[in-house]
Amino acid sequence: MGERAACADAKGTAGGPAGGGTGWVSLMPAVFVLLWSTGFIGAKFGLPYAEPLTFLLVRLTLVAAVLALAALVARAPWPRRPAEIGRIALAGLLVHGVYLSGVFIAISKGVSAGVTALIVGLQPLLTATLSGPLLGERVTGRQWAGLLLGLAGVALVVREKLSVTAASLGGMGFAVAALLGITFGTLYQKRHGGSMDLRSGAAIQYAATALVLAVVAPLVETMHIRWTGEFVFALLWLSGVLSIGAIFLLFALIRRGAAAKVASLFHLTPPVTAVVAWAMFDERLGVTALVGMAVVAAGVAMVNRR
Repeated sequence: MGERAACADAKGTAGGPAGGGTGWVSLMPAVFVLLWSTGFIGAKFGLPYAEPLTFLLVRLTLVAAVLALAALVARAPWPRRPAEIGRIALAGLLVHGVYLSGVFIAISKGVSAGVTALIVGLQPLLTATLSGPLLGERVTGRQWAGLLLGLAGVALVVREKLSVTAASLGGMGFAVAALLGITFGTLYQKRHGGSMDLRSGAAIQYAATALVLAVVAPLVETMHIRWTGEFVFALLWLSGVLSIGAIFLLFALIRRGAAAKVASLFHLTPPVTAVVAWAMFDERLGVTALVGMAVVAAGVAMVNRR
């Protein structure tokens, strides 16, 4: 689907008619990046009190229940054909299950947020490489240059945090798995999930992922949770703001634009995460990181310029 055709799609973020005017649409990428970037912050708050898969199981079960109830109250359409339900569930397992599990496990095993962000930051390049043969989208030379420039900016932002210890090497594979999950999930959602209602569809995706985690988590974790104030805050933030707000925006952006262009927004995640961590945890934000943020912004502008 071409860019103009995608932008003319009549579906809005809730599955109904598109609304809110061009003002809201123009703000969607910035809001998405800001919300998505808080994921590492939420993990930093919550992971000391629960193992990663246990944390995700509670989070995704809560979100699935809320969205299912909202879809029922709003009388949102539900898919009826098993094949359609299966495609929706598979996209959810990739975007939510593989990506989130990979990030959380990597961080819990000692991989720094900077290294994890840099690995996941390869997603725009991988998406651009695959969007041509899988989706038939054309990635121009200027867009390739912008993607490479954005990756260079990501490397500058996290350069000071690229200290990988022997203890964290085992978690690197999970960070790579997260990269593959979000990449293939984005492409699969673009190809097969464009017509789904975002309320009922997201409920199916979260429920499917929670079911898989309910089987896997007891096999590899103790399932113990310390219900502290920090954990409850992280759970509610990641459930409401990330799993509902940011994911709805992501799927709406995928529906409206080319996959490679949407993927370029992920280049902005590590710089914005660094700013939030600096504001909340007084983490260092040096001149190199500031220069890297400017480079990232320039790269994203090159990819998205009409």
